[in-house]
Amino acid sequence: MDDILVSVIIPIYNVERYLRRALNSLIAQTHDQWEAVLVDDGSPDDCGIIADEYARKDKRFKVIHKENGGVSVARNIGTQQASGKYLLYLDPDDFFHPQLMELCLKAAETEDADMVTFTYHHCYRTINKICHFLHLPDRKPSFKQYRDIRYVTTDNIFDYATEYSHPKDIPNRCWAVKHCQPCFRMYRTDIVKDIPFIEGIRFEDFPWWSEVLLRVGQCVILNLPLYYYYPNPKSFLLSSDAHQQADHLEQSIVASKKIYENAQPDKKALWEKRFLAPFQHYLDKKRGKRNN
Repeated sequence: MDDILVSVIIPIYNVERYLRRALNSLIAQTHDQWEAVLVDDGSPDDCGIIADEYARKDKRFKVIHKENGGVSVARNIGTQQASGKYLLYLDPDDFFHPQLMELCLKAAETEDADMVTFTYHHCYRTINKICHFLHLPDRKPSFKQYRDIRYVTTDNIFDYATEYSHPKDIPNRCWAVKHCQPCFRMYRTDIVKDIPFIEGIRFEDFPWWSEVLLRVGQCVILNLPLYYYYPNPKSFLLSSDAHQQADHLEQSIVASKKIYENAQPDKKALWEKRFLAPFQHYLDKKRGKRNN
C-alpha cells in the first residue's frame, strides 16, 4: 500500500442503520491513500460486525473494539492510532462528498496548511429534518462535481472563525469558518494529535476546538458543502432534555475558559465574542427552560 496521507477517525456506537453509508463514502473517495480507524465503542447492535466485515474486504479499514466509554474516549483512542499526515473526523451517521479528500489535500499541499475547512450540505440536512417531521423516507443525496475551486488562505483563523450562523462582524461572510464540530475540517495530524477530547462530558467539541484554534497557523477556507450531516433523532442534541444539556454545556464552558486564561489578548477577545458568548447564551436559554 502507498504511504497513508489521510487518517479518518470514526467513533461507532448504536448506528448500524447508517454505518455502511458512512464507510461506503470513504470507498467512493476520488483519493485512495487513506486509512479509517473504526472505534467500536462497545456498541450493543451489529456495528462491530459491520466494521469487521469492511476490514476483511479492505485493509484500509482498521477496527478497534472496546468497552463503552463515550465518544470522547473513542475519538481519543482513534486519534492516537492515526498514521496519516492529515486527519479527518467522521461521525458514523454522516458521510463525505466523494471529492472531500481530493480537494482538501490539494489545498493543504498547495498552501502548506495546518488545517482546511469546509462546510456541510445545509439543504440535505434541512430536507431530511422535514421528512422526519412528516414521517417520510429520507432523501438521497446528490453530489456536485467540483473542478476549478476558489478558496481563502489565512494565517489568522480568528479573523474568520465563529459559532454564529450569520457573523455580521466578518467581512466577506461567505468565508466564515462556522461552528466547532470537529468533522468540518481536515487537520495536519501533528497539530491535533495531543489535544484530547475531554472525557465524560457532551459538547466536548467546544473546548477541543477552542484549543485547536490556538494551534493553527496557515489555514485554507473552502466554502464547499463537502460533509453530509444527518439529523439522527437519537443524537444527544435531539434526544436529551434541557437539564442534561445545560449540565454538560456548563462543564464544557468551564473547561474552555481555562484554555484561554493565558491566551493572547486579541485572540482571547475574538474567542470570547464569537464562541463563548453564543455558548453562554445557549446555556442561559437551557437554564431558563429548566427553571420554568
